[in-house]
Amino acid sequence: MSPRVTLAVARRVLIQLRRDRRTLAMLLVLPCLIMALLWWMFQDKPSFGFGALAPALLALIPFIIMFLVTSVTTLRERTSGTLERLLAMPMGKGDFLLGYALAFGLVAAVQSALAVTLSIWALDLDVHGPVWMLLAVAVVDAVLGSALGLFVSAFARTEFQAVQFTPALVIPQILLCGLFVHRDELPPFLHGVSDVLPLSYAVDAMRKVSGDADPAVWGDLGLVAAFALAALVLGALTLRRQSE
Repeated sequence: MSPRVTLAVARRVLIQLRRDRRTLAMLLVLPCLIMALLWWMFQDKPSFGFGALAPALLALIPFIIMFLVTSVTTLRERTSGTLERLLAMPMGKGDFLLGYALAFGLVAAVQSALAVTLSIWALDLDVHGPVWMLLAVAVVDAVLGSALGLFVSAFARTEFQAVQFTPALVIPQILLCGLFVHRDELPPFLHGVSDVLPLSYAVDAMRKVSGDADPAVWGDLGLVAAFALAALVLGALTLRRQSE
């Protein structure tokens, strides 16, 4: 792996995103629209409403969007033959995946900054912990989504198949992360399953930051980052040059 090659890949991805205005708009504007819609729905329900759901959604939204965009974009690189041409150059799979992770991580930082800023200063989300920590958790969540998207793209042959991984990998995590039912109240088996799902720790970290800034947030954040790193390593091992 070479830092110069990795940065060149990241720069190439960012240039492509800048030219694709629809994708860029979805990445940056859609999270803000969803948060605004949620606030509008629950503004008259202060007992259980925006303040209760917003921290979890600030973890979920970047994860879901980055998973979808990354998996489809990476698959398109392979099916179009671009990946095969890139890997024929002096560039390893690690350079390719890390470059993508850096590029989408930068986009995730902007995406999360916009959503967090809107939620706190425009939608009156009450956050007791430091805002920068809330932003850090959101960015790591988005990087996790990108890493899993890179990993699953190796097993799909078409963009439709890539999207089909959402019900398999994303929806179960949404159901078991504690958004609908607190994880401690889940049946024992489901609680055990939730303990091995990365999104559970992402939601826990968001709630701890927005609550009393529990120092345990660093443990949750470290676990989410470890899951992201593991997904990138598995992605490098399973990445194929072209579709069969």
